[in-house]
Amino acid sequence: MMLIDSHCHLNYKGLVEDQAQVLGRARETGVRGFLNISTRQREWADIVATAERESDVWASIGIHPHEADGHADLGEAALLEAAAHPRVIGIGETGLDYYYDHSDRQVQQDLFRVHIRVARETGLPLIVHTRDAEDDTTRIIEEEMGKGAFPALIHCFTASATFAARMLELGLSISLSGIVTFKNAKDLQAIAAELPEDRILVETDAPFLAPVPHRGKTCEPAFVSDTCAFVAGLRGTSQEALADRTGANFFKLFSKASL
Repeated sequence: MMLIDSHCHLNYKGLVEDQAQVLGRARETGVRGFLNISTRQREWADIVATAERESDVWASIGIHPHEADGHADLGEAALLEAAAHPRVIGIGETGLDYYYDHSDRQVQQDLFRVHIRVARETGLPLIVHTRDAEDDTTRIIEEEMGKGAFPALIHCFTASATFAARMLELGLSISLSGIVTFKNAKDLQAIAAELPEDRILVETDAPFLAPVPHRGKTCEPAFVSDTCAFVAGLRGTSQEALADRTGANFFKLFSKASL
């Protein structure tokens, strides 16, 4: 079974203190790989170091929209230099978050475009965070795709069916987190049941968003097996089959990764 946690934060509080055991528990549940995501430039060295130490862990480099104001002057050069590391396989997470508005919206948009240019230049997939920002996310991705295609996915998908359809039309993949298991996520569950089988990934976003039956606990990469099993049920397939399918999709999208 090729189960991959395509988005986790192994260096965040709640996981980093017990990182070796966290990884061990995930491996015992069948998780074969982990994409460790960065959100601030000062995290990059530690996140890459984890990927250097653990052969089944890879790294991303990027700036979360919450942190955009603190990185408004970050240029392409810094991202390009970090992206050249052999264990860095993705650009992000980046994007737009208008729910919390922790950073100026124009700064978020400008930095999002910087990440897109780096994804286009390197060929590394863009990892997109979007919340309450469907229109601007769509507009920016459409405009940037018009300048030249780039690989990308929407992580922790919680948006509308219309947004999902447009992202799929533009060639993006969609990753599902533990939110899909929540009782009030009926619309998301309907979308998850119909996603094309070659565009779907699964993730935890650990230490956040623990799926049922772990609600209220610190989320761990091991819990991606619960999300996978739930989504498999929605799609009328087995957990093993969906794990293999989403694992294959991960390695096709993140083509720099290998086990």
